[in-house]
Amino acid sequence: MDWLSVLVLLSCLLQVVWNQPALETTEVDVDGGIDQDIFDINAALGLDLFEGDIKLDGMQERNSIIGDEYRWPHVVPYVLDDSLDVNAKGVILKAFEQYRLKTCIDFKPWEGEENYISVFKGSGCWSSVGNRQQGLQQLSIGANCDRIATVEHEFLHALGFWHEQSRSDRDDYVSIIWDRIQTGREHNFNKYDDKTSDSLNVPYDYTSVMHYSKTAFRNGTEPTIVTNIPYFMDVIGQRMDFSDYDLQKLYRLYNCSSSLSFMDTCSFELENICGMIQSSDDNSDWQHLSHVPAGPSTDHTNMGECEDSGYFMHFNTSAVAGGSTAILESRILYPKRGFQCLQFYFYNSGSESDQLYVWVREYSDAHPNGTLRLIEEIKGSSVNYWQLHHVSLNVTSKFRVVFQGVRGTGLSNGGLSIDDINLSETQCPHHVWHIRNFTDLLNTSPAGTAGRIYSPPFYSSTGYAFQVGLYVNGTTDNPFNLAIYLHLISGANDDQLQWPCAWQQVTMILLDQHPDIRQRMSNQRSVTTDPLELSGSSSNYFWDRPDKVGSAASFPNGTMFMRGPGRGTNAFLTHQRLRSRDFIKEGGVYILLTMEDVSHLVSAQPSVSPTVVTNTPAVSTVRPTSTATTTTTRPSATTRPSATTTPTTTIRPSVTTRPSATTTPTTTIRPSVTTTPTTTTRPTERPTSTKTPIPTSLVSVTEEPETDTPESCTENPCENDGVCIIVDRKAVCRCPSGNNWWYMGEKCERKGTTQENTIIAVSSTITVFVVMLIITITTVVCLKKKYSKGEGKEKVESLTLEENKTSF
Repeated sequence: MDWLSVLVLLSCLLQVVWNQPALETTEVDVDGGIDQDIFDINAALGLDLFEGDIKLDGMQERNSIIGDEYRWPHVVPYVLDDSLDVNAKGVILKAFEQYRLKTCIDFKPWEGEENYISVFKGSGCWSSVGNRQQGLQQLSIGANCDRIATVEHEFLHALGFWHEQSRSDRDDYVSIIWDRIQTGREHNFNKYDDKTSDSLNVPYDYTSVMHYSKTAFRNGTEPTIVTNIPYFMDVIGQRMDFSDYDLQKLYRLYNCSSSLSFMDTCSFELENICGMIQSSDDNSDWQHLSHVPAGPSTDHTNMGECEDSGYFMHFNTSAVAGGSTAILESRILYPKRGFQCLQFYFYNSGSESDQLYVWVREYSDAHPNGTLRLIEEIKGSSVNYWQLHHVSLNVTSKFRVVFQGVRGTGLSNGGLSIDDINLSETQCPHHVWHIRNFTDLLNTSPAGTAGRIYSPPFYSSTGYAFQVGLYVNGTTDNPFNLAIYLHLISGANDDQLQWPCAWQQVTMILLDQHPDIRQRMSNQRSVTTDPLELSGSSSNYFWDRPDKVGSAASFPNGTMFMRGPGRGTNAFLTHQRLRSRDFIKEGGVYILLTMEDVSHLVSAQPSVSPTVVTNTPAVSTVRPTSTATTTTTRPSATTRPSATTTPTTTIRPSVTTRPSATTTPTTTIRPSVTTTPTTTTRPTERPTSTKTPIPTSLVSVTEEPETDTPESCTENPCENDGVCIIVDRKAVCRCPSGNNWWYMGEKCERKGTTQENTIIAVSSTITVFVVMLIITITTVVCLKKKYSKGEGKEKVESLTLEENKTSF
């Protein structure tokens, strides 16, 4: 075999290797790929609950809820039962946050109160209506019920609300098609007069989270409910969030005057600009405008759709000298929780050197005139669109928010604009994915993988890299729906992380861009990484290292990485609902992302003995007339690997000997990966990370920490602004990262970049080529030698045989 044969063989071998198809990323639907409503889930389980998801106690009549004795106190005691999935526990706590943000209802872990709600994983999603005054009152969040609107729906039942379509005036707004209803389920569509069902003088609500969908209890494919206004056919049955009228009714039933964690909102539609003031400590002013020649041409609130309205605040940097400032201050605000999230839209039509500073002016007895503290600096290239910003505050005394615009040195044709400000005592999302050309994608993308897009890479506060995949026009099996999936991806910190990835909950929120945060009906789903979950029928762990269980992928700049399997839903949101709210503005959408450690929710909570024996529906049916009572038996906690967490201290009374749950204060790191041209910079004196205390209302049950376990790093050994945390009782560094750079190593001492990755990838390819070439050449040479020796041996044997023949 000559060298030409060797090269031909090598070429064929490389062609086979290089032409191997890339493995397609696996995607798993959390709900089996079926968009099931509450009533579909319960019906599939064989439950025959009153109106589909209401448990009656046998003595209850429809009018029994009318009366103050069936109201809960404004702070509702609760227990999260051991049986609940970890993801469900996290979703329930997020639902409580929505109640706090939008209502005066709060929730607290049960501490021996006479009446309380026990949330457990029963069969299906259901609740009683009102406070039954029976001690332990059960509420079931079963399989596939772990959606935030489902939790809100069931807790609205518990707070005293029936379904919207059972109102006495419902026939004025919807028509019930009786012959399309499943036999024996007709009673679910009964309506009740105003003596047994109080609408609280609130108009009929097609958008209520308490309304049946058009397909409820149907016996075929045709709708059972037809709205008298056709537009609302695809609106009824929404499971996104509270509607405005849902909140109005809750306010009236519980005499709310304000919500708990909401602080302020301003869209600048009125001349008083929401009580904000122009400071005297500057040499210019913010102007109240509806458009600017250089941009923005419209405000963000109305986008120019409403005549004689649509205002924002603008600092004209083109008309002032370099170094000029304009300061706008909020009214005085009074915090309760010690942490806040400031959200606003920002438009820079000025110079790249123009800057917006966000300060807080904090007041105290020692400083009655307030002291300024710089929170964030925002700068970036001039752009022609509004950009969403989140700024985390940690203020504990009365304060003002201060916006300071500063004129830079470059050429400016416009200036700095702000609009749609919201301030609440909630946690900011960790990351924001702005899809600017979403309308174009919606109009042109095919269904299936050809129309799938991926987010930029993001890092969690603990160092895990992840990415979100979005099917704009749905999967081939389920078109005309948004489908969304979470993927872990290979990252700079993988060698220092715990694998499989344990108990990280990722919440993906499609933002409703209504100007008032209280009136938003955003759509969200949460996915939690279970370290014991297997990939289908294989022995691989689903959430193991992406370079072990994933497939090769590349970023737009050509950098190669590994993408792990995805988990999410192909029924995230229908296109009809997508267009029913302000999800799309300026042709774009925002997806808010948060990955947080929920390992403290894994541990079992103390058992709570029922103060009254109650009836628990399982797979067997529960009918409204049933008066049977059985003793409730709770399933024991599932044994799961304990995550590395640092417990805080609190012990709750326990009746039986179950381990207590632990709660870990999370470390919130400002997202280092941004998806818009604007850059956000922390002041140099501000630490890179902020320890955010978990509010008491979020903490379920905790246990005493071991005395030899440090709660935090006494000294920070991490370099380059790395964050020190305690893992398995040892100090571990979590390294910062950006769009195209990251730090790595035990102390974050080494810096990596996408350019280096590209060089490494090319070098690896060349190395593989050379190794394969050497192996091939060696193999060919060896074969050739063996072949040559073989020929010589055959000749000798042939000659010997001939000689032997001759001798005979």
